[in-house]
Amino acid sequence: MVYKKIKPKKIYEVVSDELYEMIRSGTLKPGDQLDSIQQLAENFQVGRSAIREALSALSSRGLIEIKQGEGTFVKTFDPAIMNHPLTAALLLDQDNIKHLLEVRKILESGTAEVAAKKRTNENLAELKERLFNMKSVSDDEELSDKADIAFHVAVANASQNELLISLMNHVSELMTEKMSDIRRAALYSEEMTLNQLYQQHARIYEAIVEQDEAGARNAMLFHLQCVEGSLDGVINKIR
Repeated sequence: MVYKKIKPKKIYEVVSDELYEMIRSGTLKPGDQLDSIQQLAENFQVGRSAIREALSALSSRGLIEIKQGEGTFVKTFDPAIMNHPLTAALLLDQDNIKHLLEVRKILESGTAEVAAKKRTNENLAELKERLFNMKSVSDDEELSDKADIAFHVAVANASQNELLISLMNHVSELMTEKMSDIRRAALYSEEMTLNQLYQQHARIYEAIVEQDEAGARNAMLFHLQCVEGSLDGVINKIR
């Protein structure tokens, strides 16, 4: 039997989860003011930095509002959505999701173009391996999602540009931490079949192999536009 690997949580994630549960259960109600950072740190027996990170995470999910000079307040929300499996991603401000997707299209299409020009044989081997991994783990949503992201990181590696690589890694972390559930739902939705997803990545790979810079840019842009469309479809279905 295969068991899911348990990922240890950071202190701020534990605090964030506890505050989230208090909001979900109604212990903390919309409009309620949270204790000060110092008081929360004492109550949870953690450092103030962990409290700040936890509050930032809850704020990014639209659960609380931090008002400078006034305090932190629980925001008004629809309790029914709190039990939805995609809650964490949906509570991320919709404008932020759109902005993140815009960044991906701008950053990754250009990165693919540079990768097609500068890739080495070693880069091609890495891309081929990532593409193979996507197909071989297609029956496991979590592993397939990770393989997908790993392919995009490999494209960045092929650009030979350390700044692009750093930016891509940061964007990947945001996608994983903030949008993993809704992203996975989109990539396994009716709008985006596994075969379509694989073929889109294969076209990116082939363009980079052929050093077709415009082709690589267009293939990456097309893929990300399809992902964006699937995300919109999933969000609209559960609103």
